[in-house]
Amino acid sequence: MNEENKVTRRQVVAGLGTALAAAAVSPAFAANGLHLKNADGPVKISDPTTLHSKPPFKSQPQPWPGLQSKMDPVPDCGETSYKGSGRLMGRKALITGGDSGMGRAAAIAYAREGADVAINYYPTEEPDAQEVVALIK
Repeated sequence: MNEENKVTRRQVVAGLGTALAAAAVSPAFAANGLHLKNADGPVKISDPTTLHSKPPFKSQPQPWPGLQSKMDPVPDCGETSYKGSGRLMGRKALITGGDSGMGRAAAIAYAREGADVAINYYPTEEPDAQEVVALIK
């Protein structure tokens, strides 16, 4: 065998890796044309651009820090829409500002993923914080 036609170990391993990847992915490509159904019937697809309220919103001044529960419309932080899958079981999270906004959404998501969640908030935001506590219990 001459030097030009010699196959290296690196080329063999790369070829095997490519073949294994192709074998793993091909069922996903094959199922692309199928219409899969779950136990409740066909999967319903919704347009996220039409699910929520649209601006312009009315002016809603509040003294700082404001309460999310007094906003109209009340922002969606995943209270009913986010379903967890247990990816954070056995983990712990401390979330500052966990009573409203992004902190509230993070607290809900972490709890639904299985993490033990502690939130920190201003005493004046106690009503919003109690809602979050009820949601994550």
